[in-house]
Amino acid sequence: MHRDSDEFDYASLLQAELPKPTDTHSQRPLALDLFAGCGGLALGFEAAGFDTIGFEMDSDACLTYSSNLAGKCHQLFLKPGLELVSDRHVDIIVGGPPCQPFSVVGSQRGKQDDRDGFPAFLSAMRRYEPKLAIFENVRGMLYRNREYFEFIRAEMRDLGYAVSWRLLNAVNFGVPQNRERLVVVAHRKEWKFPAPNSSHSQVTVGQALAGVVILDGEPFRFLTESMDKYVATYEAKSKCINPRDLSMDRPSRTVTCRNLSAATADMLRIKMSDGKRRMLTEREGARLQSFPDWFIFCGPESKKFEQIGNAVAPLFAKAIGQSAMKALSLPDLSDGRIRQLNELDEQIRLYA
Repeated sequence: MHRDSDEFDYASLLQAELPKPTDTHSQRPLALDLFAGCGGLALGFEAAGFDTIGFEMDSDACLTYSSNLAGKCHQLFLKPGLELVSDRHVDIIVGGPPCQPFSVVGSQRGKQDDRDGFPAFLSAMRRYEPKLAIFENVRGMLYRNREYFEFIRAEMRDLGYAVSWRLLNAVNFGVPQNRERLVVVAHRKEWKFPAPNSSHSQVTVGQALAGVVILDGEPFRFLTESMDKYVATYEAKSKCINPRDLSMDRPSRTVTCRNLSAATADMLRIKMSDGKRRMLTEREGARLQSFPDWFIFCGPESKKFEQIGNAVAPLFAKAIGQSAMKALSLPDLSDGRIRQLNELDEQIRLYA
């Protein structure tokens, strides 16, 4: 379907690309999904042909995952040394360790932050020795915490993996927002990152939100006069080129839990025909994250917005999952090839 067409139906595209799962398949490759959140990463990987088992400490996010996906999510605080699965072979470990320790909008305390999930992620790699291990995180890992990022890569290499990384933007994979993320892959197979779509295929906010259904009993949250004044003052002081109003003819700025709810929910807003501005609804936020309309979020409103904003965009996840499925079909890398790939990675440091 050509995305520049007036007849483009984003909701139908999501339904086709990310169909509602039916059941697990014991013959499909198994992905352990660590720090699983509400299941955005798992939704993409299940659509790419994987079975998933999730692990997440938040009860509402865990319920959302288990209520929507074929795989089940176990409520668990992940730490090193845990046995996560004993009755199936683990083909791949994926996850989004909490980004707060590395986000540029936070204090960037890295490994000093008690929310750091990388010790648990590395521990699972040691225990299960998957052919692939993939994590997604914010680009802030490359700044103040670059030394820790290099340490994580070195640990993965010491476990016998080639390690590749890229900065990828979800907007180039059918997601209607500019969402740049660091993707790191530890692999014992030849690995190729998914190829971005051509630039003319980017989905706009207007296309993404067309026909969105507002849930029964869900009131619009309008900005107050004082909020409008605050935003105008903020934009003037920061010399903001693009106002925070969402433009219907281009992709959104990054969707986060901070700009979907709480005091900063005015950072993504829709300007109405009468000049009033309102915040996004749950379903609108989900569409901008590429969740299909059948995917239902559990918990109170604030927790639903948190799940949506923190999720890996499912269409982006599917593209990574398809690359993972292709890699698993290839022969194992020799020790020499792994050394060669790691040497090349040190030399070129390419950005996607």
